[in-house]
Amino acid sequence: MKTLQKSGGIAALYMAISHLVGIAIFLVVLDYLSITDPAQKVALNIEKQTIIFSTNLLMYVFFGFALIVLSLALYDRMKSAAPALMQVATSVGIIWAGSLIASGMAANAGLATVVALYDKDPTQAVLAFQAIESITNGLGNANGEILGGMWNLLVSLAALRTGGLPKGLNILGVSVGAAGIVTIIPVLNDLTGVFGLGQVIWFVWLGIVLLRSNPGRTS
Repeated sequence: MKTLQKSGGIAALYMAISHLVGIAIFLVVLDYLSITDPAQKVALNIEKQTIIFSTNLLMYVFFGFALIVLSLALYDRMKSAAPALMQVATSVGIIWAGSLIASGMAANAGLATVVALYDKDPTQAVLAFQAIESITNGLGNANGEILGGMWNLLVSLAALRTGGLPKGLNILGVSVGAAGIVTIIPVLNDLTGVFGLGQVIWFVWLGIVLLRSNPGRTS
């Protein structure tokens, strides 16, 4: 049990770090959001394919596996006092992890396809990229953080009920979870940034708690 808690703490810290590194790469190094023309996006993906491939692994594939470890650690910590709520929360966490892993794997597989096609037919490569991007964005919850938000909310509600995590951390988790859920509404999709940054803080705090405290005790 103690080993699982520490593994969960390490996973939480990894998730925070990978999220921050990924954001820095996409926003600063690649300046990805400023590129709206599909042909320019394809050109960037081909030119920086190694960076993009690695970032997809970091932010989606490895993040997803870390999420599985963290979900199981939290379930183990609070299952006795809130079994039903933690069963639902853990199920949502596993689904979210699978969605993220699938998104990263599909993005990298699609990148290889687009690179191979670009030399033969750049126009078809752009069309293929647009189709692949729509799929990977959907799997990666780019159209709304409903899975991440719901998981965050359920875990935090369970922790409030059981006292398994610090109260301040739980209040933050409920707020972050709610922010993630409402991003499914198109006009509120811009709150994705608030959810992402809030969750980074939550992951860091949670990671420290899991590494320093025992199950059932609040730091």
